[in-house]
Amino acid sequence: MPISRRTLLRATTASAFVPMLGVVDEPDDLIELRRDLHRHPETAGEERYTAAVVARRLRKAGLAVTTGVGGHGVVGVLRGAGRGRTVAYRADMDAVPPQDQIAGGPDPAHLCGHDIHTTIGVGVAEALARGRRRLAGTVVFVFQPGEEALTGAAAMLADHVLEHTRPQEIHALHCGPFPLGDFVVMPGTGMPGQDHATVTVEGAGAAERAASLAAAINALGTVRPPANPAELQRLIAELLTPDGPLAEFVFMNASANGAQVRVSYRCWPEARWTAIRQDIDRLAAAAGPAAVSYPVDPFPAMIVPEADARAVERYLRRSVGDGHVEVMHAAVPFNGEDFGLFLRRIPGTYSFLGVHRPGAPIETAYPHFGAFDPDERAIAHGVRAMSGWLAHRTASAHRRHD
Repeated sequence: MPISRRTLLRATTASAFVPMLGVVDEPDDLIELRRDLHRHPETAGEERYTAAVVARRLRKAGLAVTTGVGGHGVVGVLRGAGRGRTVAYRADMDAVPPQDQIAGGPDPAHLCGHDIHTTIGVGVAEALARGRRRLAGTVVFVFQPGEEALTGAAAMLADHVLEHTRPQEIHALHCGPFPLGDFVVMPGTGMPGQDHATVTVEGAGAAERAASLAAAINALGTVRPPANPAELQRLIAELLTPDGPLAEFVFMNASANGAQVRVSYRCWPEARWTAIRQDIDRLAAAAGPAAVSYPVDPFPAMIVPEADARAVERYLRRSVGDGHVEVMHAAVPFNGEDFGLFLRRIPGTYSFLGVHRPGAPIETAYPHFGAFDPDERAIAHGVRAMSGWLAHRTASAHRRHD
């Protein structure tokens, strides 16, 4: 499905609020940036090359740049010519390690779209920098390391990224298995957190009882990862279905190694973790003498505030059209997201950008699959939409839920 240079240029211009910014003087530039990052995948805590590339591009665009925030995090501050609000935009930078890939390879790879997320963040910064004379307020660009390990957001917060830049809200965009250029918003939903348990079975026959216990704990699960393209398509449909089968779920993974059972699970709604811990305790007690340990609290879920998500929904429907905006009614059972730590501090939004190439197998657009091969034309759609959205949110006359 070819796309003309003229269409790509049009797709990469900012919204009517900042018209004709010349977002990409050469539309291939951002695609080449993405390909450069793709050739240099770096796992959590190792994002040196990516951070250097981002910092260089932001400085060239005229932003005030700080590096080494929470590890290899990069923060760029763009001040518009007019008075307005301060709004942040976050993009994650790290690649997927081999153990977290589905039918992937032996090396780290950008199979979650973070190379696209980073490219869109850079593109938005460059777009708004070109139009800074028409920009009211300040945009803070937060390029985060360590998302795959769920460590980067906490590290940047510990480095006082919000206190130093003082944004009133924060926004993010993630690749998703939806039609190219479509957007999916998440009012009141998001991504589940994650809880862990370790059960040590004691006494005679401990290894055999541990194996049986692991099977019993796994039976608490209500969903399993999609095993084929048909199940992937069904999952996507269920996510977009109000009050569908994913309104409540438990994704459980328990495995025995000798006398020890290691448990990891995600659940929705988030508060279900207390009941699940009780179920694990009950099953462990029934297995015979056993010691159960948990972290103090699970890693928290990411929940997108409904009012803010509805605001970005309204904006996107105006800017890209009703037919290109969907609402997600359930959390994705198999993924976590540490962006939720930012949303626990300040309001904001998290939306999906469709990267499914027309006619391609659905697994090419589903993150973490080895076959993940997103349509690069999505970059243009992301830059255009987020440039306009951030300019709209910083406008001085703006009310929070416009």
